[in-house]
Amino acid sequence: MKVITLFLALLMAQIVSAQTKTSLYDIPLKNIDGKDTSLKEYKGKVLLIVNVASKCGFTPQYEGLEALQKKYEKQGFTVLGFPCNDFLSQEPGTPAEIKQFCSSKYNVTFPLFAKDHVNGKEAQPLYAVLTGSDSPFPGRITWNFNKFLISRDGKIINRFGSRTKPESPEVTKAIEEALKEK
Repeated sequence: MKVITLFLALLMAQIVSAQTKTSLYDIPLKNIDGKDTSLKEYKGKVLLIVNVASKCGFTPQYEGLEALQKKYEKQGFTVLGFPCNDFLSQEPGTPAEIKQFCSSKYNVTFPLFAKDHVNGKEAQPLYAVLTGSDSPFPGRITWNFNKFLISRDGKIINRFGSRTKPESPEVTKAIEEALKEK
């Protein structure tokens, strides 16, 4: 029994290690419509990955996120929204309801992905990499609207908490610096 437990522990360590070395672009995802996708189509762009929710005190940040999308999209930037219901069930809607809310209330044009978990054993593999021990900004997601800035070459270059508004000087400065890098 001890040998089996040790074997399983080693196997899990190898899986986690391999997972953290995976390119962000290769991680399988589903879009908000449930279709298989990945971040490959965003290769070469600066990305702001955000766990979003429609019934949160930070939900008005959708407005700032959309403003960033509009301001920087022609320079090779995009916001990517990942609905999450992990925090006090603040994203209870179906994919169709989430899409409808985002488009009608905040005129969201940036891509949305399938609702998923961002912490724990059930965390979406993308979030396992973003927050894992090999990340330059490791640690659990503490609430909705955590933001990860990704460089054009797929590296995690900054992390902003929920209280940091998308239009804050520290976020816009980091985006502008990342956009200058070729």
